[in-house]
Amino acid sequence: MLKRLIAALLSVVVPVAVLPGRSALAAPAAVRPGSVWHVVAPGETMRGIARAAGLRMADIGRWNQIVPPYPVHVDETLRLTPPRVQLRDWRTHVDLVTPPMVNWNPASRCPVPPAALRKVWVSYIDLQGNYHDGSIIVHRDVVPRVQKIFFTLFRWRYRIMAMAPMSVNMPGERNMGIVTAGYSCRPVGGTTVWSEHAYGTAIDINPLQNPMIRGGSISPEGGHRYLNRSSYNIGMIHAEGAARAFTRNGYFWGGQWRSLKDYMHFSLTNR
Repeated sequence: MLKRLIAALLSVVVPVAVLPGRSALAAPAAVRPGSVWHVVAPGETMRGIARAAGLRMADIGRWNQIVPPYPVHVDETLRLTPPRVQLRDWRTHVDLVTPPMVNWNPASRCPVPPAALRKVWVSYIDLQGNYHDGSIIVHRDVVPRVQKIFFTLFRWRYRIMAMAPMSVNMPGERNMGIVTAGYSCRPVGGTTVWSEHAYGTAIDINPLQNPMIRGGSISPEGGHRYLNRSSYNIGMIHAEGAARAFTRNGYFWGGQWRSLKDYMHFSLTNR
């Protein structure tokens, strides 16, 4: 099921040529005939997308609940057909975290206790355009900025593959490597240094579409389909696109590291 979904999503690719020393500049919107969605690339406008798709701006705006003057954002996924149902309003709330929620084990000496963590619930749009409520566990001190980040992503119509609880949001899927998540009591791979995830101050978003590349190693499995970062596919993150929702709120992006690339990873300390 997951492989078929990925194949379908990758059939709609917006390639953008990048010249040495220059930012990515898009030609007129590359909308495939009969496409049901379009991922916004640099330089594109709602007017250009509508013209390329043979549609009216007002219709695309209505189908995506975007009001005049119809602003669009890089990495945004626009519906090009009428939705079966309108998206509900974005919402959020926060729960306390109990030890069982994070499989707390005092013997592990995790640097942050459950009492310092919070489960933040946010609305998101999945890769197929469906509305969900998902949760992410983070440090209590970053809750307001995390809420602001996910509100921005929702408003920009950026799509997220999956968030907890997976039994509700993607029933039957067992690959937890595709989940957008925050807290995890673990060290940085190959070291004994605590990861920023262990402090609740890092977020991995759409890991499959934004893999970590270390030498010849690619994580998670399947991430090799998304190594061409000059393409604009559903769920991918680019510096001029969805990454801005994080960087404008004090997070650093692993996609800008030089020793390795961790496109899914955002943290407060740039680690």
